[in-house]
Amino acid sequence: MDVETFEQLLSPTGQLLLAEVAERAGVESDLGLGTRLRKTYAPGLVAAAVTQNHLRGKALAKFGADAARMYFTHDALEQSTRMSVAEHRAARLAATGSTSVVDLGCGIGGDLVAFARAGLHVRGVEIDPLRAAMASANLRVLDLDGDICCQDARDAPIGPDEVAFIDPARRDGRGRTFSTSDLQPPWDWVRHLLEGPAVAKLMPGLAHNAVPHGVEAEWVSDRGSLVEACLWGAPFATATRRATVLPSGAGLVATREPVAVADVGPYLYEPDDAVIRSGLVSEMAATIGGWLPDPHIAYVASNDAHQTPLARGFRIVDELPFREKPLKAALQARRVGTLTIKKRGVDIVPDELIRRLKLKGPHTATVIMTRVLGDGRAYLVERL
Repeated sequence: MDVETFEQLLSPTGQLLLAEVAERAGVESDLGLGTRLRKTYAPGLVAAAVTQNHLRGKALAKFGADAARMYFTHDALEQSTRMSVAEHRAARLAATGSTSVVDLGCGIGGDLVAFARAGLHVRGVEIDPLRAAMASANLRVLDLDGDICCQDARDAPIGPDEVAFIDPARRDGRGRTFSTSDLQPPWDWVRHLLEGPAVAKLMPGLAHNAVPHGVEAEWVSDRGSLVEACLWGAPFATATRRATVLPSGAGLVATREPVAVADVGPYLYEPDDAVIRSGLVSEMAATIGGWLPDPHIAYVASNDAHQTPLARGFRIVDELPFREKPLKAALQARRVGTLTIKKRGVDIVPDELIRRLKLKGPHTATVIMTRVLGDGRAYLVERL
């Protein structure tokens, strides 16, 4: 879709078409609906309306009920921040006392929506004319104020009261990139922004040694999925590393206080991916009075049962043999037919091992296979 077609979609005629597509989708086939509508509307406009209706359905997972009124492109939707994550970031930025933010590469404006709802004055800069037009439309349909300009983010002036927000493109001609050297705008430009009042959204696999000195790195997960590393510029940094777990909002910061390393207790905990990626497993163990069964493995042991959003807890029912043949015999004796294997730090492919075990029986079970004090161990566990 081009800007001209999008403007037609925003017209009264285009809005009637969108409403009809939304009403009839699922009742008529896409082919039949498109064929019928092209008798009344221009083919390009019909295609745009059908695509928007499809994208709005996909966007529900990220934007909730707002998706039904917003506008997207395929790529922009895929690259957009989940609204729950954007809202967390916006609330944190507002809590610093900041009043204005400029989104340098705002896409279709998802982050602008969160910033505006947090009470910040928002301005978006977007080099792609269609995305810029969509960002402006998305603010309007959600009754939010903000200014959008179409230009290269690197050429945009930043006001003295504005915080710069940047979400560098993480795709190149070969697909998704996992290296800061392939980011656009370039990483060196982003690093320079972070010397001042700026916030940058980066890939969750960002290496710790890539974080600039004086900048805080916050790894964020949402409903169990690690979604991003957010870098907080020097004026906002209150820790070196932070883990935030949504939707609870529970968090940890680096303290570098060591915890004990010892054999397992009655309970094992699997830290959330944000905790693991931020390197804060010891800090998580300290919150429950726990310890590490192995200094190199991201499991936590404890004598007590805890419900914590920072980790999934398991009660150890029994220790099982680690080797495959006696492990099979132990599971057969328990008449286990459906098995889940969780592994960490051991050379095992769970699906392949389950297939080789060829278990039959009426019971289900979960087995954790990991290292404890350097040795391979297997535990029959149940979820807390």
